[in-house]
Amino acid sequence: MATQRTVQERKDSITQSSLKTGGPGKHDSSTLPPTRVPKGTTSKLSGGSGVEKPIRFKCALSNTILDVLRSRGWQEIKDPDGDWDFYWCEVGWMREHFDHCYLEEGQRVNHFRNHYELTRKNLMAKNLKRLKKSLEKESKLEAMKCDFFPTTFELPSEYHIFVEDFKKKPGTIWIMKPAGKAQGKGIFLFRKLKDITDWKKEDYFHRDEDKESKEPPETYVVQRYIDNPYLIGGRKFDIRVYVLVMSYAPLKVWLYRSGFARFSNTRFSLDSISDTFVHLTNVAVQKNAPDYDPEKGCKWSLQELRMYLTAKHGTEIVQNLFQQFDDIFIKSLQSVQKIIINDKHCIELYGFDLMIDNNMKPWILEVNASPSLTASSPTDYELKFGLLEDVLHVTDLENRLTGEEKRIGGFDLIWNDGPIASDEIALHCGQPVTYSTNSFLGCYNDREDQLKYLFKVSILDRK
Repeated sequence: MATQRTVQERKDSITQSSLKTGGPGKHDSSTLPPTRVPKGTTSKLSGGSGVEKPIRFKCALSNTILDVLRSRGWQEIKDPDGDWDFYWCEVGWMREHFDHCYLEEGQRVNHFRNHYELTRKNLMAKNLKRLKKSLEKESKLEAMKCDFFPTTFELPSEYHIFVEDFKKKPGTIWIMKPAGKAQGKGIFLFRKLKDITDWKKEDYFHRDEDKESKEPPETYVVQRYIDNPYLIGGRKFDIRVYVLVMSYAPLKVWLYRSGFARFSNTRFSLDSISDTFVHLTNVAVQKNAPDYDPEKGCKWSLQELRMYLTAKHGTEIVQNLFQQFDDIFIKSLQSVQKIIINDKHCIELYGFDLMIDNNMKPWILEVNASPSLTASSPTDYELKFGLLEDVLHVTDLENRLTGEEKRIGGFDLIWNDGPIASDEIALHCGQPVTYSTNSFLGCYNDREDQLKYLFKVSILDRK
């Protein structure tokens, strides 16, 4: 059996490893945490001849995911032309190579071919609008569940439509976001149309002396800024949640119990809408604040956030809020379900970014196809290491599971061509509560104990 260790022992190991290698995410093989899955159930696949062979992996990144893959005892393939069973690739590889590859039955990659239908901000808005219109024809009640994204327009293509809406709501604050960028790059707030004249719609294909050399502006989305955010300690925050999609046809969705809230470093105020340290919660932005403390950081775990909200507002209100989160995940995925190119070789780990306003209403901000896997602290490394281990457990290249599981480590199955009923009572969510669906976001994540039990039962079932 591989060495089994407590969470505290893992944290101690990660802290010591970080000191040796210059920080989390920079570990060499001598400092990697050992895998916690029993030997004999990992690292072997049957070849066509019936002879077992090691699982081969390629990894385009050099952060936490590489640590996780190496810790499993799999064979690392560094040859660009080498054969592999699992490839954690970058989105650029999917665009350039996926359509030209023939994948064997057991091979897996970590993106769907056109994942960008949900993760590009302009396409996400278009697909959510289309879903809402479709639902309005069938059920007003279901359509109301799509009221979780702010008024949004694509610029420059919808500039004149936006101006009509802008004039109806004088004094409203709007936020501009590049359609295809992340980490807060290119984002700014504005109140006046003169601030976005570069995106004024023009006929860029009409050639004359003035426009001969003029390039179309970068595609942006403009959204009504949520100017009444829920504040804790006077600071704004957003919420990162991890959602794993194993299939779009049928839609099969796993929700990770752990995540985090990211706080701004400066107290919230609308007096200065140009201050990114007030309005943007991205770590990539906040770490540049003058008084940012890298040791302390600006994060709470989802468990801490849920306990805080429960203590302040009570179990019923918070339970309703988190069930609305579930609606956001499922409705967002359903908005692209018919246009995503489903492929049995593909999985996708999405990073959903959410926000709560002071009326306890949740909003979706964006969805990331490549959520950051670089850890900002030992605690962050522990979270992401466990998350990525469990992604591989759900993917199950080793063929250890039955396919009937509702929980694997920190992941709970919340949708499989329909909602999943819960067998479990959620503990450590403020108070014990029973869910109508199998969702335990922000609840106690006893993933190590659950995995020990899961694989023990799996081994017994095979005997």
